[in-house]
Amino acid sequence: MGMMPTEPPMDEKAIVAAAERALSEIAAVRKEVSKVIFGQESVVENTLLAVLSGGHALLVGVPGLAKTKLVTTLGDVLGLAWNRIQFTPDLMPSDIVGSEVMDQNETGRRSFRFVKGPVFAQLLMADEINRASPRTQSALLQSMQEYHITMAGQRYDLPSPFHVLATQNPLEQEGTYPLPEAQLDRFLLQVDVHYPDLTAERQILLDTTGVSEAKAEVVLDAGRLTDIQKLIRQMPVSDKVVDAILALVRSARPGQGNQDTDKHIAWGPGPRAGQAMMLCARARALYEGRLAPSLDDVYALAEPVLEHRMALTFAARAEGMSVRDVIADLVKHSKG
Repeated sequence: MGMMPTEPPMDEKAIVAAAERALSEIAAVRKEVSKVIFGQESVVENTLLAVLSGGHALLVGVPGLAKTKLVTTLGDVLGLAWNRIQFTPDLMPSDIVGSEVMDQNETGRRSFRFVKGPVFAQLLMADEINRASPRTQSALLQSMQEYHITMAGQRYDLPSPFHVLATQNPLEQEGTYPLPEAQLDRFLLQVDVHYPDLTAERQILLDTTGVSEAKAEVVLDAGRLTDIQKLIRQMPVSDKVVDAILALVRSARPGQGNQDTDKHIAWGPGPRAGQAMMLCARARALYEGRLAPSLDDVYALAEPVLEHRMALTFAARAEGMSVRDVIADLVKHSKG
């Protein structure tokens, strides 16, 4: 769930003071992003929650919904060095992680030198990740998990913080390689990007077809973002919220006593889903100006945390069900 150096725990007063500062900074980030991205509040929120929690996000939506614009805007506002990779079927692993080239000095002596690839960024946009071959996808997903790459036996650490925001088009499946389930699990959240509402789309038409476009200003830097990520990990979580997370994640697995899940779900989320929900619930509380997560945070995060970690049975697919339908029923049941 992201690499974080161990820090001595803060006392309650220090957490409150740090949270108040972080809250004003997060509000400023939201304000700057809203200058460029119109509407899409839940998309912006969930993408920011993934970054604030120290993880990666998969943005799923049809072309033209400002997914790329959102990632580049976040890179600018958060003060992160960002790169973009356009995934294509002929993309090679070396196009992502880098490669060794041969150098020759004045004396004629030859040696290899490692040239870093675009993965060496603090925020990496992997555009249409499912268009690349599984081998190339694995090169990126290994970096996401291990936060370093190895080339010719030499280890190269990735910058800190390191976040991948990948995009995927759910419609056009010809010539794509769907991400394997184990690799999907590397993403903290799946963020579904829907069409904007009428008001937002009207604003898009008026504000983006003129002579000049709004530009977002820098609010944070990498060091400050890391501080906020550490703070989120120190926010208290009540036993009631921990129990709700466990109950919800476990109810999404077949063989755990839930008849609907047994009938509709082929396989469910592992412990990483609970870790994701725990971190993101804390981040969501801070995002909304609270010092501790509530049950509402757990239920609001159920879909983005669980959707890409579950698969329907053949029978459920034949009935026209979706994973979202199952999650909605689980949340309803959890609320009692």
